[in-house]
Amino acid sequence: MMNHIAEVKLGLARHADAADLIEANRQSRHYHHPFAAPFIDQEGFDSWFSQMLTGASRGLVARHASSGGIIGVFTLSQIALGNFRSAYLGYYGMVAFAGQGLMRQALDLVLDHAFTEIGLNRVEANIQPDNHRSVALVERCGFEKEGFSPRYLKIGGEWRDHLRYARLAPIPERG
Repeated sequence: MMNHIAEVKLGLARHADAADLIEANRQSRHYHHPFAAPFIDQEGFDSWFSQMLTGASRGLVARHASSGGIIGVFTLSQIALGNFRSAYLGYYGMVAFAGQGLMRQALDLVLDHAFTEIGLNRVEANIQPDNHRSVALVERCGFEKEGFSPRYLKIGGEWRDHLRYARLAPIPERG
């Protein structure tokens, strides 16, 4: 595991996470609908995991510190370094841990990883307007709303509008 806060441990996705992720996604299928459609079988996991290995993406798994249950999955994708230092954030939580504030702890760890470990300056999250829980989560974690993107992403065979949020890295203090 790479980091933890109280009840949450965050680590890079590993092939060994497959069975736990597939089962957690199956149990949370109705909870995710219609905002996300995560993999629910080995083939889907393999496809997702291969993107974490070959592209400019990083998959992170948040687990409950004591039970080891999966709280949520986070993806930093299209990671660009150089002068841009930016990435897109995707995530979803699991129904078994809903409403406990653990996704907030997990997202704080993801942002710390993005800003300190990767060295990003900006993390952008695009969220469907009716996904009130996701909007509330990013707002609680300091993201600022930047705009609205019509027909931004195709989910479940339909082009869906999204709200665009971003969080910038803290400016280091000069000493």
